Formats: sequence, structure tokens, C-alpha cells
Amino acid sequence: MIREILKMGDPRLLSVARPVDDVHDPELKAIIADMYETMHATNGVGLAAPQIGIDLRLMIFGFTANPRYPDELPVPVTTLINPWVEILSDEVEDGWEGCLSVPGMRGLVPRATHIRYGGTLEDGRVMEREAQGFHARVFQHEFDHLNGVLYPQRIRDMTKFGFIEALFPESGLSALEPV
Repeated sequence: MIREILKMGDPRLLSVARPVDDVHDPELKAIIADMYETMHATNGVGLAAPQIGIDLRLMIFGFTANPRYPDELPVPVTTLINPWVEILSDEVEDGWEGCLSVPGMRGLVPRATHIRYGGTLEDGRVMEREAQGFHARVFQHEFDHLNGVLYPQRIRDMTKFGFIEALFPESGLSALEPV
């Protein structure tokens, strides 16, 4: 089932999500299925449970190809329960981000370029992975949602935040495009 995505301004997006207690709960499997259906319906590259009003430390991300980010390398499709992150480099890179909870807008956001992350998979196995570049950016963006942080809160220069059609008039995209 495609779920409604909460929009910036909804106080539920600003709360720290609670840990998942039972990774084998059948209700959790249904939520994950709904999250993937919702993410694919909106051409998203990631979605965190708080974005659909579910107060759990649960996130999905990844794609093989995505029309919103046609120049980016694929990111492994991943479901993580109770994820964690470790920053492996002091190097930070600015990159343009959008968000399904902040539709029609983009902002230039600094992110760590090299991370290690992990958590529990749907089947209960524990996984750990290193990521760099866009892969690391996508993970950090979704992880922020679990801590009540939206990407505009990370922008250092607010002149680099605005509506897609104003920031990138040559793109032909409008504020109605999902981001």
C-alpha cells in the first residue's frame, strides 16, 4: 500500500524514532513492503519510517537507476532496522539533495564522504558496509530522518536552498516533480 509521506512542518518528522524491538514482527514486514511501494511510486532513492508517520528506527534505500538522479551510480537496495553509522573521514563534500518530505525543493548539503554503517536486515542477520560518495550521502540523509533531522537543517548557505525550477531553470523540472 502506498502511504502518505509527511511534509516538512509536521512535528513527527522532528522526533527521534524509537528502536525496533522485534525484527520478526509480521507488522514490521508489512510496513517495509509499504515503504518500498511508496518509495518506488515516488521515484525515491530512500525512505525512513518516520516519513510515513511510523515511529521506528527503520529505513530503506537504494536503486539500480533513478530518473531523479540519472548521473549517479547504483546504490545497493537495502532495508536496515536499528541502523548505526560511523564517519571514517574528516572529508566533507557539498551535494544537492532533495527529499520526499520537502517536495519541489533542493539544497546544497555537506556530508561526510566516507562512512561505515550497519544494522539488522529483515531476516534478522546483522550487516555492516562501507560507503563513499552518493551512496554515503543517501544513507546519511535517511539516517538523519531517524534522528528528527531534515536536510534543510544541515544547509550552511541558505542561498543554496530553493525550488527546483528557480535553482535549475534549465532542467525543465517544476515544483510538482517529486524530489
